[in-house]
Amino acid sequence: MPDISTTSEGQNSALVRALTTWDGTLLTIGSIVGTGVFMTTGDMVAAFPHAGAILGVWIVAGLLTLAGALTYGELGAMYPQAGGLYVFLREAYGPLWGFLYGWSGFLVIMSGGVAAIAVGFGEVLGGFLPWFSGQRHYASIELGGWTWTLSGAQIAAALAILLLTAINHLGVEEGKKTQNVLTLIKIGSIVALGLAGLFVAAPTTPKFFAAIPALGEGRGLLAAIGVAMISALWTFDGWYGITFSAGEMKDPSRSLPRSLFAGTLIVSLLYLLANWVYLRALPLESLAGTTQVAAAAAQALFGDGAARLLGVAILISTLGCLASTILYSSRLYHPMAQDGLFFRSLAKIDPVRKVPVAGLWASSLWGIVLALSGTFAQLYTYVVFASVVFHAATGFALFVLRKKHPNLPRPYRAWGYPWVPALFVLASLVLVVNTLIEKPVESLAGLGLVALGLPAYAMWRRQK
Repeated sequence: MPDISTTSEGQNSALVRALTTWDGTLLTIGSIVGTGVFMTTGDMVAAFPHAGAILGVWIVAGLLTLAGALTYGELGAMYPQAGGLYVFLREAYGPLWGFLYGWSGFLVIMSGGVAAIAVGFGEVLGGFLPWFSGQRHYASIELGGWTWTLSGAQIAAALAILLLTAINHLGVEEGKKTQNVLTLIKIGSIVALGLAGLFVAAPTTPKFFAAIPALGEGRGLLAAIGVAMISALWTFDGWYGITFSAGEMKDPSRSLPRSLFAGTLIVSLLYLLANWVYLRALPLESLAGTTQVAAAAAQALFGDGAARLLGVAILISTLGCLASTILYSSRLYHPMAQDGLFFRSLAKIDPVRKVPVAGLWASSLWGIVLALSGTFAQLYTYVVFASVVFHAATGFALFVLRKKHPNLPRPYRAWGYPWVPALFVLASLVLVVNTLIEKPVESLAGLGLVALGLPAYAMWRRQK
């Protein structure tokens, strides 16, 4: 008999505890590594053209992510249920905060993330199969002053979401096996590129200890580092995904903290390895502003054939990230519905498959709508600010819960408390301030989308 998880109300939720530490680690890696590591460095070099500083930024970003993993590890071990940040915020600050995160997650953060990754997959696939290209348009409709266009990449995105959702519908075993295989392939691809790139003759020699160059007019050193750091930190986004699947882990009190730490550590090392190779392959002048960094590096090191092969690796990496995101994000709405704060139908667990199929399909279908609408990118930009605010609040929740529930069992306590969690909260707040300064209109619009959840919360509370 498999272990069965229970909700905060002590009721049988029928979620099968089938995920091991190995599965959780691969899910963490799969949730993080998408297309960012293959593209982001060009923007970072454009902001701060210094080889040593670029590697330093990746190291610091990895350490900050590890600080978050250690912080969330304690929270996840305290509340080994499906729901992740929703549960942590609810327990620390009350149901309203948890609901607003879940509302934002369904509306844009999670579903918009699924749409963005899926369309990115379609764009890469279009390089191999032209009928899926984002430049190929199959329909165009004028709606007032807005033109809706259906591209091949959007069609590929919808098909990929449908396929991976159907696989996850079959059960958590099928879902985890699919994402595990895709994640192992992407890890192998990055390791192969990195090791091969370190042992071939380097076209350029990076100067890691060169003097700091003159930066753009009006841009100070701290501002340049900040821009590069934001790019690196967003490439780590998704590291917290396993917390949403805590209700399906065999031994969450041990496996969840280990999975978070091991997964983020491995990704940090992979990112550092890949960027070392990029800096050996291309001079800073060529890297600056390049969107296809990995492909350009592979071509410089190994020729056109390697660049084409790397394109396949990027395609698999994006598909794997999509598989991981669909798996964990669908677990957010089940506890909300059980608490009476979302559509009651989403609380149901399939009696045969033992997965929240209603929440799974609702999340994926809304992701398809966003992908086909073409508005997901703008919506996702709006909620970036709100998303970082929620992370800062979740990090601080560790301090709140230590005081609020000092006697609650804590199978794992955050290493380096209070300094490590405080570092994570501080870094999140700095990112909040920077996002508000750099994108004030989008940030306020994002808060407006979150505020739309207030009347919805009042409605569900009355029904409850």
